[in-house]
Amino acid sequence: MAYELRAVLAEGGLLRGVARDVAGARVVALRQGLSLMPMTDDLVGAVAGAGGAGVLGFQRLSAGFERMLAGWSVAGSLAYVEVESFGGVAEERAVVWAGGGLVLGPLDVPVKRWFSRPVGPVSLALRRLGARGGLGGDEFDAVGLGRHRWTEDWAASGAA
Repeated sequence: MAYELRAVLAEGGLLRGVARDVAGARVVALRQGLSLMPMTDDLVGAVAGAGGAGVLGFQRLSAGFERMLAGWSVAGSLAYVEVESFGGVAEERAVVWAGGGLVLGPLDVPVKRWFSRPVGPVSLALRRLGARGGLGGDEFDAVGLGRHRWTEDWAASGAA
């Protein structure tokens, strides 16, 4: 089953506060006090600035928006994630900012530690934001990122 997500993730109050200043931004509540701002085509156009896309290995992260995210992170940790899955093959990429700078990533492959199962980049970013996985599930599932299959569906699901 196909899945595609491009979004900023952060604590709900932080994300709602910074999104107020971005034309076309929508914030959608997740579980565990987190929210996401889906990176729709319109929003990417609004924040791309002169920096173009492709910063830090992401498809839709511009240099101008990367600087904006770093600035927002002075008020609290936030992540930018891109996920694509089709036919059982998944690609994830995640990065986290806090205190005005990068603190995790960019990550694009699962991380495995001794005696543990691999943890995907998005789940690692969510951990950095304070999310906790449930029994038999990872942070991705625990916060409810499986609720919609497409970025545009997240945007249509309503503001938090």
